Amino acid sequence: MDKNYYSTDWLSYKKTAYYLLQSLRPRQWIKNSFILVPLIFAQRLFDHPSLMRSLAAMAIFCLVAGSVYLMNDLRDLDADQEHPVKRYRPLAAGLITPQLIKVTVAILLPPALLFGYFVGEWFLFTLLCYLTVQALYNYRLKEVVILDVFCISAGFFLRVIAGAVAIQVEVSPWLIICSIMLSMFLALAKRRHELVVLGKARGENHRKILAEYSPYLLDQMIAVITAGTLLTYLLYSVSPETIEKFGTDNLIFSFPFVMYGIFRYLYLIHSKNEGGAPEKVIMTDYPLLVNVVLWGLVCLLIVYGYV
Repeated sequence: MDKNYYSTDWLSYKKTAYYLLQSLRPRQWIKNSFILVPLIFAQRLFDHPSLMRSLAAMAIFCLVAGSVYLMNDLRDLDADQEHPVKRYRPLAAGLITPQLIKVTVAILLPPALLFGYFVGEWFLFTLLCYLTVQALYNYRLKEVVILDVFCISAGFFLRVIAGAVAIQVEVSPWLIICSIMLSMFLALAKRRHELVVLGKARGENHRKILAEYSPYLLDQMIAVITAGTLLTYLLYSVSPETIEKFGTDNLIFSFPFVMYGIFRYLYLIHSKNEGGAPEKVIMTDYPLLVNVVLWGLVCLLIVYGYV
């Protein structure tokens, strides 16, 4: 048979694999770094077994979240084809087939849940909670005002819980509240971005719930959550439990980085119409990226007693 046939066939498979990988949203896997938060603040980063369990938990969450993204693309196919950006996704653009999506989910999801069980029963329970929230969101709660934002937020928060149960540590209540507030901030920013970019009329065609929101309402909610996020982190930094755990009150010096990060994100939301994809914002806005890295380094130095 003609060699060109094999070459063309291989090129076709390669393109399909690339489009499928794109649909798994590898860029969004950065969200799974929330799983490492308990590892770092529980002072387990240099404990090899805990580190390996956390990395395994991240990998498993990538498979589970990737499967959810594929199922979302399948369910929202018609709506995505009307979206100015999402219509270029491989499935919406007709570059891969719905059947391929279904087969891929069937291949990825069951082993991911099985591996989750090996990490721990509570970790598996957290994965199932994540899947349940995503299912409720896609089939009903995405059309219920405010609860839709809570569901988006839960995806971030459950990652923190997953990281804690994977290494079997108790997370500070303050850190849990910080995670909830930050995830709500990101979720509200996402809704605002959709509404501003699409406009009210087109937004309703893409996502009916956008008819229930206005930029003013979302700005009011974001203002409340912003204040709550900063205050919660500040209280966590100076709480007696935190000072006793780390043996220092220096964590307060990480607060300016948190404040700058929140303010920079607000600037990007209001001046650059960003915020639709937090993982994209963090990786493409260099001042914000540098700030996140510096915050991480400062926290490591403080939490592990180097300063």
